Amino acid sequence: MGTLRKVQQTPSGTFFVCLPKPWAENHNLHRGAVVSITEASDGRLLIDTEYNAQPSPRTVTLKPGPYLNREIVGSYLLGFDVITVEARDRISFEVRDTVKKAASRLIGLEIVEEDYSRIVMQCLLEPSSFPPEKILRRGYAIAAGMHRDVFKTLIDGDLQLAKNIIVRDDEVNRLHFLLVRILRTIIQNPSLSEKLGVRSIECLDYRLVASLVEAIGDECVRLAMKTIELKGTKLDDSLKKLFTEINTICFEAHESALKAFLAGDVGLAESVRSMREKVERGFSNIEKTVKGQSPDTVPHILAAASILGQLYEHSIDMADLAMPKKQ
Repeated sequence: MGTLRKVQQTPSGTFFVCLPKPWAENHNLHRGAVVSITEASDGRLLIDTEYNAQPSPRTVTLKPGPYLNREIVGSYLLGFDVITVEARDRISFEVRDTVKKAASRLIGLEIVEEDYSRIVMQCLLEPSSFPPEKILRRGYAIAAGMHRDVFKTLIDGDLQLAKNIIVRDDEVNRLHFLLVRILRTIIQNPSLSEKLGVRSIECLDYRLVASLVEAIGDECVRLAMKTIELKGTKLDDSLKKLFTEINTICFEAHESALKAFLAGDVGLAESVRSMREKVERGFSNIEKTVKGQSPDTVPHILAAASILGQLYEHSIDMADLAMPKKQ
């Protein structure tokens, strides 16, 4: 529990609360100092002592090492604005390549300085310009498009389209990283929470849904790779019909799950869970029908069906995060 203060009232009727002395001294407040008071959407009052000051860029310096790629991504996700890679002597070609590949995976991160021993990257994004819902919708749109196309590759044996789907997953990952960065920035900056219309407590749910959307993209990549392993083999008409039926359900499931989460529609979320019986029946029918196929293709076909089942499970997890919107 935080520090408790009694609400007091002046003779003229104005209410006031005294600020804790240690906090005021820590922020260099004095008699006559001005602070900004903002009412949050949940009724809380936010006191900002530096409302008119530009926040200093957060910086971090990394050393070349075996985990440099992970360290760059981690620093980006933690909200660092300037990421410097600095070597004791000369930066090797391999390290430069690692830095450039890492920067290319992260939206808004650009190399702004570079010399023989130092590379400076800076995130040029303005967080207030990127509402989490907009990023989430964009990432989902790409993942959903991958799902539509990967099913075509499975049915038609289109290997070129399968390879294209694998490449598209990079953009889903880039948007996922961006969303995580924005959500962490919101948690650290309550005023940004108000601007973007996302309460700090909602950030965790957004983070989980973003991971599930990314997982949908990953499952599509796995299905595309299975199509490549089938080497263009086309499903016979009976299997094609069964796969089409179950794929339609799985696609509707994650589409409804995301809508339910964003709208806070619990009824729509429950409809996703109610699809399970149809999904399980579809898998059972595929297992019975696939027995008549070539022994070389059976494991790949069953694996493809299992991937569709995983897509449905991700939809269930997403739907479970749908909560009624607070009025």
